[in-house]
Amino acid sequence: MTIPQETNTGEKTEPSRTATSSRRWWIAVLVLCLIAGGTYVMFFRGGKTAKQASPKGPAVPARPVPVVAVPAKKGEIGVYLSGLGTVTPLNTVTVKSRVDGQLMRVLFREGQIVKNNELLAEIDPRPFQVQLTQAEGQLARDLALLKNARLDLQRYQTLSSQDSIPRQQLDTQEALVRQYEGAVKVDQGQIDNAKLQLVYCRITSPLSGRVGLRQVDPGNIIHATDTNGLIVITQLQPISVIFPIPEDSLPLVLAKLKGGARLPVEAYDREMKQKLATGYLLTVDNQVDTTTGTVKFKGVFPNNGNELFPNQFVNARLLVEMKHDAVIVPASAVQRGPQGTFVYVVKPDKTAAVRPVTLGVTEGGNTSVGAGLEAGEIVVADGAERLRDGSAVDVNEANGRGGQGGPKGAGGPGPQRDGKGPKP
Repeated sequence: MTIPQETNTGEKTEPSRTATSSRRWWIAVLVLCLIAGGTYVMFFRGGKTAKQASPKGPAVPARPVPVVAVPAKKGEIGVYLSGLGTVTPLNTVTVKSRVDGQLMRVLFREGQIVKNNELLAEIDPRPFQVQLTQAEGQLARDLALLKNARLDLQRYQTLSSQDSIPRQQLDTQEALVRQYEGAVKVDQGQIDNAKLQLVYCRITSPLSGRVGLRQVDPGNIIHATDTNGLIVITQLQPISVIFPIPEDSLPLVLAKLKGGARLPVEAYDREMKQKLATGYLLTVDNQVDTTTGTVKFKGVFPNNGNELFPNQFVNARLLVEMKHDAVIVPASAVQRGPQGTFVYVVKPDKTAAVRPVTLGVTEGGNTSVGAGLEAGEIVVADGAERLRDGSAVDVNEANGRGGQGGPKGAGGPGPQRDGKGPKP
């Protein structure tokens, strides 16, 4: 039997409690040793074994990135000013009757192209023919009276020279002759007016253009005071386009016009895919629109094939200047980063190098480079998003694009992405 002992504090300590604390301490030490041994085996012995197991030799090179590359070329590229414009006819006429009467015949079809002075309609001429007959009869009567008065005047002049009649009688006869002369002129005016009304009965086209929808049917009584008129004729050839340009570009355009330059204007559809017509700049408006900060420009187009239609919305592009001997690359080759614009240049060792460039004019899918690139250098046009500086590249020359394609001069469209290149 174990006899409990007393401590200085008067408390009793059992031997079993001391033995339990000692065992716990040895278990903790054992666990730490096992953890340390496992760590040594994992990081030192395992790494050595892996090194011994791995074969010695050079590292496997990275796979080249497939790209489409084109050479930078020298050519011409245009400086354009663009604006959304409206096709506006040079002349639009509402054809109205100039006399009152019944509409007898209509000689045009709706939508027909008519020529200047072409007969369009006829109004009943019979009332005016009657007026002409009356005026001619009145003229004949007054001419007879005038002839008789002149004969009497000659007799009175002879008698007056012989002092056979009073002077007053001669003066009265002279006044009567002048009165009949005035009556004859009035009669002649009435005749001319009746003939003019007969001319107005034949309604002709005042210009060449396209006829709109008919407003009056044959058989109706029309008047010169009618609001709508008979038809509306719109001139189609030539035709104009009015489009706004920012006021900041006005000095450059005015300088060109002052020098006598004839600036070309192109009209495109809404999606800027199809060119509809080509003309030239006619004039510039005389003031700036303060609400938009733009100036209205007016271009004229021959419109021989009726490509432009009145009130049609088109995209107008004004060619202000042509840049010659410019280094041109596809717009898809230009990349943008935190340090500015750059291109990937393909070196002779088939690696891509970053080349900072200064951009000029962008037109038709092509971009001119102001500095940083020389003509003939190969630039990546497609696949640049997978490249880094120094990346190995596999230049794709499929469809003759790898070293043959490139931007065209005069703002030509140049090569575009076709989506047929290799995929990663």
